[in-house]
Amino acid sequence: MTEHRVIRACNPAFAAMFGGEAERFRNMELSHLYPSIEEYEAIGQAGLQRMRATPVYHDERIMRRLDGRLFWCRVQGRSLKPDEPFALAVWTFADLSAERPVLDLTRRERDVAIRTCQGRTAKEIARDLDLSPRTVEQYRARLFQKTGARNKAELVAVLTGVPF
Repeated sequence: MTEHRVIRACNPAFAAMFGGEAERFRNMELSHLYPSIEEYEAIGQAGLQRMRATPVYHDERIMRRLDGRLFWCRVQGRSLKPDEPFALAVWTFADLSAERPVLDLTRRERDVAIRTCQGRTAKEIARDLDLSPRTVEQYRARLFQKTGARNKAELVAVLTGVPF
């Protein structure tokens, strides 16, 4: 449970996933569990926009354990105060690291990778990220190089951990 993006309570499964005891997370700002402050802010902005339209939010993203290791995580949440979405919310987190490896990607490469896995076109991704479609294609080219994928389907398979 969070209040204004500060953890107020968590269960032992959450604590174990992030590498600590439940009490250690009480009153911790969620920003400590993100790869960077920029990602914390960007995901917060996107989440706030969606939660203003509907109190429910979900995504898959890279999170950071207390020891600094990154891992893929499925996040789902519900605001208990729809008029002020982050005032009080309940969240669930699922560790996807067993099925999805974390590659050494920049924040922007991760943004493009996530949207590529969602089936978005380069134009749609460019619009989402305020980039040109050509820049998105350059990021995708780097993703192909880093993953060794030969086509978009293989790239998605590598990024999602699904055998190709």
